[in-house]
Amino acid sequence: MAKFGDLISINKPVLIDFYADYDEVESSINTLRDVAAAMGDSAKVIKIDIKKNETLADALRVKGNPTFMIYKDGEMKWRETGFKNADALIKIIQKYL
Repeated sequence: MAKFGDLISINKPVLIDFYADYDEVESSINTLRDVAAAMGDSAKVIKIDIKKNETLADALRVKGNPTFMIYKDGEMKWRETGFKNADALIKIIQKYL
C-alpha cells in the first residue's frame, strides 16, 4: 500500500488499469501502450494485477475487470469499469493535465 501511495502522489495524471490474467490481457496491453505513447511524460500509465494485489483491490473496491482509475496528487479523479479504447482513455486523461 505504501508503494501505491507513492505512485499516485505525483503532480500528473496516473492512469491505473486493474486487471486479472483471465481478461484479454493482450488487447489491454496494446491499448495501454498506445495511451502511454500518446501521453509521453505528461501522464503515467500503470497495470495492476488484482490477483497479485488482492489487498489493494479490496481496499479500492475493485470488483469488475478492467477497472480504470485516474489519480493526481494522491486524489482519485476518475474511475470506470469496463473496456475503453486508447482514444477514449487519452481524452479522459487530458482533462486532468
